[in-house]
Amino acid sequence: MNTPKRRLVAGALALTLVAAACGSDDSTTEEPSAPGETSATADGGTDMAEVSGTLVGVGASSQAAAMQGWRAGFQALNPDSTIEYDPVGSGGGRETFLSGGSDFAGSDAALKDEEFTQSIERCAGDQGAINLPHYISPIALPYNLPSLEGQTLNLSAEVIAGIFANEITEWNDPAIAADNPDLELPDTTINPVHRSDESGTTENFTDYLAQAAPDVWTFGALEIWDEGPRGGEGAPQTSGVVSAVGVGEGSIGYADASQIGDLPAAAVGVAGEFVEFSPEAAGRIVDSSERTGGQSEFDFAIEVNRTPDTADTYPIALVSYHIVCLQYDSQETVDLVKAFMSYVGSDEGQAAAAESAGAAPISPEVQAEILNSIAQISVAS
Repeated sequence: MNTPKRRLVAGALALTLVAAACGSDDSTTEEPSAPGETSATADGGTDMAEVSGTLVGVGASSQAAAMQGWRAGFQALNPDSTIEYDPVGSGGGRETFLSGGSDFAGSDAALKDEEFTQSIERCAGDQGAINLPHYISPIALPYNLPSLEGQTLNLSAEVIAGIFANEITEWNDPAIAADNPDLELPDTTINPVHRSDESGTTENFTDYLAQAAPDVWTFGALEIWDEGPRGGEGAPQTSGVVSAVGVGEGSIGYADASQIGDLPAAAVGVAGEFVEFSPEAAGRIVDSSERTGGQSEFDFAIEVNRTPDTADTYPIALVSYHIVCLQYDSQETVDLVKAFMSYVGSDEGQAAAAESAGAAPISPEVQAEILNSIAQISVAS
């Protein structure tokens, strides 16, 4: 069913975790936890009852570093459990999940309407799947310009759009020079590197271009680059983009900030200034974002605001989801899904993602709402 958009009251997102109580007068009621399941604690953590078995996930490569932290932390608490995750990309993850090849998907884009319809067939029962926004991270713009070593490149939204639309093709173009009056820009050809596979990172990045520079970027939000401008270099997955930028002088790309390594990243134009990426700055964009409704009251797909009014916000933020069924066939799968997803969204899980991937933790308010959605997962009758 479709529900009205609701504003997410996300609070301040920062690397330091904020302990906050999920008050006893919360209007949402979480079902009691059965044996093998989890329940929220007063500090936003989870009260874990050990579970066992193997849970299989496939999806976004942007989550790869965070997933390492989540798997290690969860499996330490549940030594008889195994979490498997194959970072094939968001599109491949959703496709695998919807075909029944995995228990959950990681995706930098929420399920589309037609994919939700497919999820009703894939999942047990008739409630389909929901999106849980567990991972928030800036999308960085890594570049390879050795002559600018130690100096930060500034790029406005219109210039970024022009580069990736192949309209700005030289690094000393006047438009880039206008953003960087104090830099001596090289007369090097620009090699814009994009994802060659179906990618939620691409969708998030091009959604930013479409919102922030609509007169330059006229292709809309793309999950598959081939539906947009020609030219540039394609590379598979996040690691492929980072590698291509790293070996190609004059290259620039877009990738989850946690995985760009030692490559420098451009500062992005916001409200007349230039902002470098950070988890704190990226997290602030979620404060003004809205839930889009979706097909279930327990769904958490959101529309990210890419044009903030203040220069303390980094606008190219990736919100990555875990896509799970509301009903499964077996109690073991239900217990594993509920336990792992509760851990990922808890203070402990968000701390693990911050440590391993530099992610911005979700706020206590959203933690509580997501836990209520997770509590609805059950065995189909």
